[in-house]
Amino acid sequence: MDTVLTARLILRPLVDADAAAYAEIRYHPEVARWLPTSQQGDPLDNALRTIAYFAQCWADDGHGPWGLFLKDGDEEGRLVGHGGLRVIPEFGGQTELLYALHPEAWGKGYATELGGVALRYGFERRGLPSIFAITKPDNLASQAVMKRLGMTYRRHVTYKDIDAVWFEIDRQNEG
Repeated sequence: MDTVLTARLILRPLVDADAAAYAEIRYHPEVARWLPTSQQGDPLDNALRTIAYFAQCWADDGHGPWGLFLKDGDEEGRLVGHGGLRVIPEFGGQTELLYALHPEAWGKGYATELGGVALRYGFERRGLPSIFAITKPDNLASQAVMKRLGMTYRRHVTYKDIDAVWFEIDRQNEG
């Protein structure tokens, strides 16, 4: 499980000690509205299960979602979201770029910064032939990130009972 530094972020796998901060982000109403319905029950327990799932992604696939932590300034080390790559069995084992950030981190370019690193990681380090991203059709901000990353709209799909738009980029068109 690799840690990566960007211009403004520390990307590192989440650990159990991050669960409370992660639950605050994942279950924030403005974040949750864009994500599949999560498990019922205690958000902290759910966050711990998600962190374990992300660790399993790293173990099984050699890549997975990172926690996005601020790198500099007064809030250095603050968790602001998650993002990275994961394999989605429901789509034939293809690899998804995913990201979710706390609303206070929206509009600052963090998703694009993370996305660029994740795409390079997937193509250069993991040798993936293509990477996709999906979002709800009305999540125009997320679609703008996908477009800035060079991803192209391909089709509508359904994932976990959610209507979604599918954007994709292949290795030869990256960067």
